[in-house]
Amino acid sequence: MRRLRSRAQEARLKRVQASPRFAGGQFHNTAPVDQGLKKGTHLSTTREFVFGRQRRVPKATFPLVDPREPWQRPTQSGLRVTWLGHSTTLVEIDGFRVLTDPVWGERASPVAFAGPKRFHPAPVSIEQLPQLDAIVISHDHYDHLDRPSITRLLALGVPFVTSLGVGAHLEAWGVPAERIFELDWWESIELRGLTITAAPAQHFSGRGLGDRNATSWSSFVLCGPRHTVFFSGDTGLTEEYREIRERFGSFDLIMLEVGAWDPAWDDIHLGPANALHAHAMLGGGAFLPVHWGTFNLGLHAWNEPAEDLLKLRPSDAPLIMPRLGQPVEPRHVELIDPWWREVEETGTAPSPVRAPHRQGEPAPVRGGDHRLRR
Repeated sequence: MRRLRSRAQEARLKRVQASPRFAGGQFHNTAPVDQGLKKGTHLSTTREFVFGRQRRVPKATFPLVDPREPWQRPTQSGLRVTWLGHSTTLVEIDGFRVLTDPVWGERASPVAFAGPKRFHPAPVSIEQLPQLDAIVISHDHYDHLDRPSITRLLALGVPFVTSLGVGAHLEAWGVPAERIFELDWWESIELRGLTITAAPAQHFSGRGLGDRNATSWSSFVLCGPRHTVFFSGDTGLTEEYREIRERFGSFDLIMLEVGAWDPAWDDIHLGPANALHAHAMLGGGAFLPVHWGTFNLGLHAWNEPAEDLLKLRPSDAPLIMPRLGQPVEPRHVELIDPWWREVEETGTAPSPVRAPHRQGEPAPVRGGDHRLRR
């Protein structure tokens, strides 16, 4: 808590201490969870990390789509999303643009010379982004909160919406205090007609040895006049997803983490099977998997989350798996293009157009007026 106290203004510190989830100098999940390795798995997980034979890094570069020209055209349905890598997405919702967990750095690491390195460049630079209305940051782990990216995003002049306590990092890096909005679970901010709400997640936080759980972690709900979007951040499976559904109704787009996962970590990360369970608990809707395909952070093959989703998903699950940088409107997506297979099987980037893996007819993604309920 000493580190947070030295950086945070007194008002921020008081809000942190007033949170019902903050006790003993730390934030806590609603239910007790294992925040590292489950009991009895330390040795087997270490062995797997050192001797595992999974291909955790792809053989070739990825096919990247330049989204700048599509971004210049208005959406047909009012909702469009562009996956830019890992948990970084650009969500266009009812005329607003929201960037989630922006990471453009080369490594998800506290140092520039070591740590998990990107598999691919970002499809666009920060300077090539369109005008934004908000930047959402779920928690302070390095693969979600990247200092070099934040310092470059400063020039865009937009508000940062994040979990309690994370604003101390942002302000220390030069973000003006008046542009930082920290939310505890179920708190909201309205930005000219777009409501952003922090919701429960089951995870942990920390960027160093002395700040474990000193800041909060959240999922986020984006509510426009016609559409509603859910972004999981990092989380394990929690019954609180049912409460999220009860409060917000159905979602037009659900973005859930599926990668950087291991069975020993399923209290704090979903993985493909639990992500599908969470998707059902949230009421269905178009499902965009995130948190895979950019960094080697798990104990599985880099493409395993994508393959597992294809194997496990119900036939009517509206799964969206675009190429990096490809803007897609959930209402109009009917085909899955398994671009990752050619990367792995041939060692070359896929051609610009490929036949889809399977044809499906996802249930229509319905819009509607979703009013925030407290």
